[in-house]
Amino acid sequence: MSKTGQARVLTPEQFAHLLSVIQAHRYPEKNTALVQISFKLGLRVQEIALLQIKDVAELDPETSGQRSFKLKEILALPAAYTKGSDALKRSKTTYQRRRISFSIHDFDQLVRQIEAMAKAGAEINPTDFYPEAKKHRGKSRDLPMNDTVLRTALDNYLLIRLAANPSVKKSDLLFMTQKGGPYSPNTLQEHLALMQRQWAGIERASSHSGRRTLITNIIHKQGKSVKIAQKIAGHVSPSTTLIYEEPPEESLSDALKQAGYHFISD
Repeated sequence: MSKTGQARVLTPEQFAHLLSVIQAHRYPEKNTALVQISFKLGLRVQEIALLQIKDVAELDPETSGQRSFKLKEILALPAAYTKGSDALKRSKTTYQRRRISFSIHDFDQLVRQIEAMAKAGAEINPTDFYPEAKKHRGKSRDLPMNDTVLRTALDNYLLIRLAANPSVKKSDLLFMTQKGGPYSPNTLQEHLALMQRQWAGIERASSHSGRRTLITNIIHKQGKSVKIAQKIAGHVSPSTTLIYEEPPEESLSDALKQAGYHFISD
């Protein structure tokens, strides 16, 4: 079943328009690289925010104030970057638990245990009986960076980044804010949405549009299996990837255009 309010899947024309309007704003090289990684590799916002230079390029030693590099062929995305892995050390396990579940056997045992404690006059704290929270582990994945436009965008951005600061470390974050600090996932989420909605005027586009556009196209336009899409997306369960099996908005629009009666006037 589909989710309401899903991020928009961009058409090729909308994507081309987005890349075009980015050139009219500040930091076009960085913003182009951000968009290309989102739409060509399908990374989550948190994953993009955590990318380090060494994840996409090999840096050569600094020579006479200059620094060269070579892009990697494969982005080996560590498990620590992925959703649910608490890579940012901001676990919300304690206060996010709005629902808990038990098997029938465990529930019966729990009721008997509470009854015994109540009869003994013991203090009962509900949280003591919560089942152990499931710890979601990140899922690593290797993503080939063979798209020529993606590679060109990364080349252009890193050339400017290294020219401005040849002494950068390979462990430095790949993308920095205009103030020189790291992007938080929320800040990067807002920035990607700003470029698509306000700069390019694409309604309902969001930071998830790149990821959703890529996975939708892999399944619908390329006709690849859900298993391949799942691997690229880094979904633990194929049921999550199956959401993308629904027809994209573009297909629905074409169907509606031709669904009604057409009258020819004399």
